[in-house]
Amino acid sequence: MIDFRPVLFIIGILVSTLAVAMFVPAAVDLAAGNDEWQVFGAAAALTLFIGVMVMTTTRSKVRNLSLRQAFILTTLSWIVMPAVAALPLVFSGLDLSYTDAFFEAMSGLTTTGSTVIIGLDFSQPGVLLWRALLQWLGGIGIIAMAISILPLLQVGGMQLFRMESSDTSDKVMPRAAQIVTAIAIIYVALTLICALLYWSFGMTGFDAIAHAMTTIATGGFSTHDASIGYFRSARIDATATAFMIVGGLPFVLYLQALRGRPGSLLRDGQVRWFLIVTALSVAAMLWWLAGDEPGALPSAFRRAAFNVVSVITGTGYATEDFSDWGPFAVALLFFLMFVGGCAGSTACGIKVFRFQVLYATARCQMRRLLQPHGVFIPYYNKRPIAEEVTASVMGFFFLYVIAFALIAIGLGMMNLDFITAVSGAATAISNVGPGLGPVIGPAGSFSFLPDEAKWLLSFAMLLGRLELFTVLVLFLPSFWRS
Repeated sequence: MIDFRPVLFIIGILVSTLAVAMFVPAAVDLAAGNDEWQVFGAAAALTLFIGVMVMTTTRSKVRNLSLRQAFILTTLSWIVMPAVAALPLVFSGLDLSYTDAFFEAMSGLTTTGSTVIIGLDFSQPGVLLWRALLQWLGGIGIIAMAISILPLLQVGGMQLFRMESSDTSDKVMPRAAQIVTAIAIIYVALTLICALLYWSFGMTGFDAIAHAMTTIATGGFSTHDASIGYFRSARIDATATAFMIVGGLPFVLYLQALRGRPGSLLRDGQVRWFLIVTALSVAAMLWWLAGDEPGALPSAFRRAAFNVVSVITGTGYATEDFSDWGPFAVALLFFLMFVGGCAGSTACGIKVFRFQVLYATARCQMRRLLQPHGVFIPYYNKRPIAEEVTASVMGFFFLYVIAFALIAIGLGMMNLDFITAVSGAATAISNVGPGLGPVIGPAGSFSFLPDEAKWLLSFAMLLGRLELFTVLVLFLPSFWRS
């Protein structure tokens, strides 16, 4: 039998932490003279009661979590947290159903950025700050998970990034906690720098803080319906572009750079691939947008760079509706949704390192066809790739394609048109945010979808954020057998 007490105890701690975070938007609303501070205060009290109750009733000596407990904890925490985070949104004056509130909270914590709220420009500051806080907390949670949990669980090839001191698969080593703490400090520092730049370039203090949190987290929630396009500022666009790239790179490398190895960022193969793919995509989009008008080059570069980086990192900001840019632009941005950023970043998608592993494997296979008796070994970052990593990555790709297809078909069964169903499945499982078309595109909203579609998309966000295997392994009957 699986002992759930350690799992529930840790979830109780997480829920209690979330309750404390609810007091921040409550204080903001109170300072602004809005009555909705009572909503966040009541939700915080209820959430804190639930968290403390779970902690006290399941308190036990937590030494080492088993492999099964780690899988359950990871998935269950990312289900319980949105379920609780939705409470202030339900109680607020937004008139959201619990389905809509859960969708918004799941989109926030998974840093997806899809929204069902219309009229952000007129919403209370507490609600806007809560949405930004959810993405900011989700971003650091994703980094911690990618560093300390997923490599130990050997999920989707993440064992490539297992730390040298983490040789056992049944516990998270103390060194991991130290690294996550150091990275959290870097995360906070980058957020503050981004906020200061936004503020100096014309944003209000509130907008600067909210957008800085969702930029570093590559989440994309904005305080305005028009997203970053609301500000119509080249300097703000450039700042957002730069910090979206910062959020899409491995945070462990920032720590190494601060410890005296600044060249580690550029020496890392994953970083180089990500920057090259991004640069080539921006160049292709620039060629398409500029066309035969040389005078439009600066404007086209700004639009291309911002929106390409926003999509490939899964941030989901928009300066305009890129669904109207023509077939080439739509096709390019659609496929960039799947690419994603680097492992160990706040970005989402398939992740660049998996494409590197597949490329190295395919290259070896083609060389074996030419020299059947030769010995060829695939390499990643100048190190041989273990067969178990290759198998794990190939299994991830297979499940990713199957999951995407099933979600798209499921949305089609709910009478959604082809563009909405396909782009909705892609943006949810890749945690990007906006889809394509008039319904869920950058100028649209997910509020018009049926409730069944919102629950399916919420599940897709969870799948994509937890790298598929972490969730799907719980559906195996053998997982629950002793």
